[in-house]
Amino acid sequence: MTLREVVHAHIPSLNRKSTLRDAVDKMDVYQFPALVVVDDDHLPIAVLTEGDVCQAVQQRGNLTSLSAEPAYLFGSSDPTTAGPDMEVSDALHLMLNSGLTILPVVESQRLSGIVLRVDLMQAMLVDAAQGASTPE
Repeated sequence: MTLREVVHAHIPSLNRKSTLRDAVDKMDVYQFPALVVVDDDHLPIAVLTEGDVCQAVQQRGNLTSLSAEPAYLFGSSDPTTAGPDMEVSDALHLMLNSGLTILPVVESQRLSGIVLRVDLMQAMLVDAAQGASTPE
């Protein structure tokens, strides 16, 4: 099974002008633990996680004072990405080894969606269950 089969294709993203407030609002509304920041060509330039926001608040002491700042400043720049034809198991190992919570999926130099670790674990379990119940 490949990422193409499990990717969240209709996902919220941020751009360079998005603020930290925009990011928190989207994380809440869409219930994603992280968001991808894209450039004008829709290529991922950063990933902002809830953990990144919490770390910024701890360092600065006040979320409201950070709310108007560009969100990408608090995220991880030059994010790890994967192509849609990567195997789910390979993607999970990549995420686990890199400590990633979200993996942007890029096709033709554009963000095409994201996967979460839980998506990959679920896909692997479903795939294994289908393989076990299929007679040979």
